[in-house]
Order: sequence, then structure tokens, then C-alpha cells
Amino acid sequence: MFNIRFHGRGGQGIKTAGRLLGTAFFLEGYEVQDAPRYGAERRGAPMSAYVRADRKPINARGIITHPDLVVVDDSLIPVPAAGVLAGIRPDTVLLIASHEDDAVWRSRLNLKSPILTIKPSEGADPASVSAACAGASARLTGVIRKENLIEALEDELGKLGPALLKANLDTVLQGFESMSAHQGLVRQSEAIALIDYQKPEWINLPLEASELASATIQGAQTSVQVRTGLWRTQRPVVHYEDCHRCWWVCSSFCPDSAISVNEEGFPVIDYEHCKGCMICVAQCPSHAIVAIPESEAQRLERQGEQR
Repeated sequence: MFNIRFHGRGGQGIKTAGRLLGTAFFLEGYEVQDAPRYGAERRGAPMSAYVRADRKPINARGIITHPDLVVVDDSLIPVPAAGVLAGIRPDTVLLIASHEDDAVWRSRLNLKSPILTIKPSEGADPASVSAACAGASARLTGVIRKENLIEALEDELGKLGPALLKANLDTVLQGFESMSAHQGLVRQSEAIALIDYQKPEWINLPLEASELASATIQGAQTSVQVRTGLWRTQRPVVHYEDCHRCWWVCSSFCPDSAISVNEEGFPVIDYEHCKGCMICVAQCPSHAIVAIPESEAQRLERQGEQR
């Protein structure tokens, strides 16, 4: 059975990449499971997707603990919570979307596993990178033909219009062709016997007494050390000239308590912990909070520093 795990961030098209690969396997006559895995995360937060494919009925359920192929955006590799390297074996193939080459990642990770990279084109949309990874993954299995990959893409994205379909088709086929030298590198593995199953280790967290419910966590613990702002791909920006100072809306709806209110009643966003979910943008009654690309926000910051 093929066990393939995709890792990416919300909004990058990882779920669609998994569905595309799963549909291509199905068109080749395989029994298939494909499913995304995410909880309350928002755009930019780590998520994963799973694909199982076998010629026999698949009785396994749940997450893939020992993958044959791991596909990942390189920004997630150093994030422990993403679990990118969990359960990999010496024969697990690691496909990394990165501007660095294979040798750099072999040096950094020091793994026995085969490591391949697929380079995003300059300024490429994250979703197009995921499409290229789906095409590359199909070639690495060695069992998916180009015509079935194309049909799978048309089935998944055909309803979105010919222009988008054409752009993604070109990207998927580029990824497919880029791995021609490594066709069939990913091998099927045997199912793990349940007798060897190890239960996960659980951490019991004691409850703290609270006399008053509040939208803000008053007692800081370790979460302040996790700079979740690094996940952000879109940045909310407050236009204070349009702000009505209805502080309870944006500060109460922020799921991460990343919005506080200053003495004048204006909202202040903590960008070190704002994940870019854009709930504040959606909830602001006066539309005083707008979203801009994080790359654009950083460029404007650099220009301001240079002045």
C-alpha cells in the first residue's frame, strides 16, 4: 500500500493536492483514501493531508504514522507541532518545496532517507506550488500515467473555469516531468501489525479555577514564547481614521487574544501572535480593518526603516 503524507499551511492548496493525487490513483484502478487533517487552525497554520492507495480494500483508518512519501513546504520543517518528520523510515522519500537544493537539506537534516526538492518559481502562488508537488508525487510513485493525472485535475478543478484549469495543468505537468529521473522511487510498504501498536503518550493538563469568563487569557503561560505570527500569509491592518472604537468586536472575536485595546479605545494588533485568520477583518462593522499580503507589509516596513 502507498502511504503518502502532505504537509503545508492552510490556504496553500494541500487538501486539493491530496485529492488530486487520490483521484489519479483511483483512475489507475486503486482503492483510495484521501483526507485532510486540521482542527481550529486558520489560514497559514500547519495542516496535513493523507493519501492511501492499494490494489486491495483498505482497512486502515486515521493518520499515516509511517509514510512512504512525505511532501512538505520547507517553512514547516523546523516547526515541531507540524510533525513533518514523525514516523519516517530510512526508505521514506522526502519531497521538499524549497529554493534550496537537495544537498543543503541532506546536510541540515542528516537523514538516511532519500531527499528531493522541487523549486517554486519566483513569486509563485502557494497553491501552484502544491499543484506542482501533486504532479511530482504522482511521478515518484511510478504507477500513475500522465493521462490519468490530467483527467484527475480536470475532475477536481474543471468547475473553476478554463483559465484556472489551464494554469494548474501546466504546473502539475511541470512537477510530473521534473521527477522523471526518480520515477518509481516511492515504494509501497506493508501494513503495520496491530500487535505492535504503541499507544500515544498523553499529557494531563490541570484545570485552573476562573471566577470570571473573559475573551482574553489573563495568565500568560508558554504560548507567549511561540511566535505564531510566523504562520501569517495575510496581515490585518487597522485604518484608525475609519475605526469606531467598538473595541469589544475585534478584541473579543480574535481567537488568539492577539488584539488588545489601548487607553484611547483603539485596537492594537500583536503581530508576533496574530496568525492571519482574518476574523477581525470579517467582523469589523466599519470595515476599518483590511487585509494585505504579508510580503507587501514587510516590504513597506523595510522601506520605512530605510527612510
